[in-house]
Amino acid sequence: MGYTAETVEELLGFYEKHASEVGFSIRKGNTRFKVGTRIVLEKTYVCSAVGVTNNGKNKKKKVQTVVPVVPKKERKPRQVSITRTQCRACLRVKMNSEGRYEVVNHVIMHNHDLTRSQWHYLHRSERQITEEKREAIETMQKSGLSSTASFNYMAIEAGGEENLGHSKKDHLNYCTRLKMKQIEGGDAQAVTDIMYLELEGDPNFFFRFRLDEKGKLRSLFWRDSMMMEDYGIFGDIVVFDTTYRTNRYNLICAPIVGINNHWNNCMFGCAFIGDEKIESFVWLLQTFKKSMGGKSPISIFTDQDAAMNNAINQVFPDSRHRLCVWHLHQNAITRFGALKRDPTFKKTFNYCLYKCVTVVEFETNWRSMLQQYELIGEEWFTNVYNLREKWCPALSKDFFSAGILSSQRSESTNHAIGFRANRTTSLTDFYRLFKGTIQRWRSTEKQAEFSCSKSVPSSALPLSGLLKHASEVYTLSLFRDFEEEFGYSIATTAKLIWKQENTEFYAVSIDEEPWSAQRVTYIHESQTVSCTCKNFEASGWLCYHCIRILHLHSVNRIPEQYIKKRWTKSAKSSVWNKLENEKPEEVQYTPWRQTMARKYYNLILKSQSNEETRTLMEDGYAASVSLVDELLASLNLSNTDDASTTETSATAAPETSATAAPETNATAAYETNSAPAGFFAVRLVGACFFSGGPTFSGTDASATFLLRRFLEVKVFNGCSLPSAALSFTSATLLFISAILPSGFSFSLAFSCAILPSGFLFSLAFSSAFFSTSFSFLAASFFNFLSFANFCFLLVTTCG
Repeated sequence: MGYTAETVEELLGFYEKHASEVGFSIRKGNTRFKVGTRIVLEKTYVCSAVGVTNNGKNKKKKVQTVVPVVPKKERKPRQVSITRTQCRACLRVKMNSEGRYEVVNHVIMHNHDLTRSQWHYLHRSERQITEEKREAIETMQKSGLSSTASFNYMAIEAGGEENLGHSKKDHLNYCTRLKMKQIEGGDAQAVTDIMYLELEGDPNFFFRFRLDEKGKLRSLFWRDSMMMEDYGIFGDIVVFDTTYRTNRYNLICAPIVGINNHWNNCMFGCAFIGDEKIESFVWLLQTFKKSMGGKSPISIFTDQDAAMNNAINQVFPDSRHRLCVWHLHQNAITRFGALKRDPTFKKTFNYCLYKCVTVVEFETNWRSMLQQYELIGEEWFTNVYNLREKWCPALSKDFFSAGILSSQRSESTNHAIGFRANRTTSLTDFYRLFKGTIQRWRSTEKQAEFSCSKSVPSSALPLSGLLKHASEVYTLSLFRDFEEEFGYSIATTAKLIWKQENTEFYAVSIDEEPWSAQRVTYIHESQTVSCTCKNFEASGWLCYHCIRILHLHSVNRIPEQYIKKRWTKSAKSSVWNKLENEKPEEVQYTPWRQTMARKYYNLILKSQSNEETRTLMEDGYAASVSLVDELLASLNLSNTDDASTTETSATAAPETSATAAPETNATAAYETNSAPAGFFAVRLVGACFFSGGPTFSGTDASATFLLRRFLEVKVFNGCSLPSAALSFTSATLLFISAILPSGFSFSLAFSCAILPSGFLFSLAFSSAFFSTSFSFLAASFFNFLSFANFCFLLVTTCG
């Protein structure tokens, strides 16, 4: 009772601390303001158990109107646990005649059990999601973490839920409010607004959308500038996958994916369409083609959809439409569930999909599979067989497929978007998750590019000229494909069939598989080699048949015409060079906040096991908060003064610096500390460390800040005369402290340190640690310098 403070918040802080120690939660009570203003005259804080719990029993009954109305089915009232016990504990504060807030009533008795100490963190008044936590939650949500996952991460980082400062329910509620805020005004409008912002930062960003007759989003397509660059290099192969419906509006998601030189996925664009009609697919493909400057891919892979097939024939008539064998495999298992449990069927069907090299081999294995598993006459298998030219490797050798048809890598190319999207995902959430996925893909690509530039792959095979050359030109992933072919070539036999001038014809087969023989033609002068398996035409790297013949003729380097640039290490060099040339002077941005967070986090870990270091950290933090607040207030005042000034000297130095830190007087709180001198000095160092360290007075923003703070005087010609006078005074005090007894000496030395003179900190420190004679000499020397400086500044200023 009778305790006063400048603000209501200060008294609230004391009451919150009292409530936490005793074991109850508080909430706001009545507030009385000054008439016509928001100045608080009286305010009450009460125990959370004040009052009576309302279970819906006191709701007013509706008045019956003259015309009888059929009542709607009333919602069953929610059952609420009774938490109010009419407790009278409270704190009432009131503004007194001096303008300060005074405690006029404090009821400390409660009529209910108090909370156990281990449950205090569950009190509503002790739970708060601070601004720092909000930023962390938003960052984790942008990265694709679910609300529960982000809470679990923060709880682990804090050392348990009891140390986090808010409950899981608070966390989930905030995440829900955050999502609702992001789609305020409509989800479709929100995502288009985001894309307009993307366009401001990326002039080559491209997006188009269509609305239906009701104004609802019907179709949407987008791609950024890097997607256009990737399509220019790797756009010979395009994979459309329209099997996603990962959003709450049941729109079809159609990512447009390619394969880069590291055999990783690269995104060319993404779209949402409302249906699977020909008209919708035509709009999508035309928009995609327009965004890429009219370039058509060599091969387009899609699922088994007739409407997509018709749309491709209209928009890309010169491209080869092929079916994704991965989808065929999945559909076969889905439609014939009994076969899913038969491991031999999966092996046989996969061989027909991926491994058949010749037409005869495919036809033989296909008929054998139908007979063995009694599938003759099944409509689905009949339709798939009729479309065999669109997916069978043996029938698709005349066009480039990047090895997708003959490789199970198509599984990774399809279902490329592997993030956590579902039928409840909004468009804005999807776009955010999509961007996170693309960033991870590009980070993986950069890592692969770095690895290729800094390393050469090793091989268990003898490094002949061909293999060594392949390791130099191909990426690490493609080198492994070439190495596999090279390994097969060692186990082959080459038989010369006939020779015609400079052209030779060979039959190459694996020793144990004579039926796998392929005919290879070799021309000496041009080092031209071709094979009937057409692996190079379909995949882009030489088959083992050709490698065998090249090795036979002592060719130690892969002929240039058989090095497909899209598979080389330098495939994207022009793009990297372009990015560097566009911004040659761009300074790499360093996230200062994250850097400082890591530094302080490591310092906290280092300090947590010792009570004295913990105290040092806490005191230093309190000093830093006070100084930062005062400096920011000074900067705001300075900006206001500058805005009101009409004439400014062109040579005037900036008044403040973002990195400047003023000297601290927070160390004055340590004068009465009874700890040993050594520990006291360490705490003194810590306080200066947390405040930014001492700075030279009168020559920078920190000195200006201190002068305004203590004396509120102007700066003359970049030097502070009052600051110099303070320096001289503090030096004199230090001089006196050197000859006095050690106890009083240390106090005076400390007083010197808090004055605005940068050099004095080190002298005060030495006064506390070293001998009196050393301190005396140091103080004498500095006293002389300070006096000379003071005289010089006095003459300069007055003159």
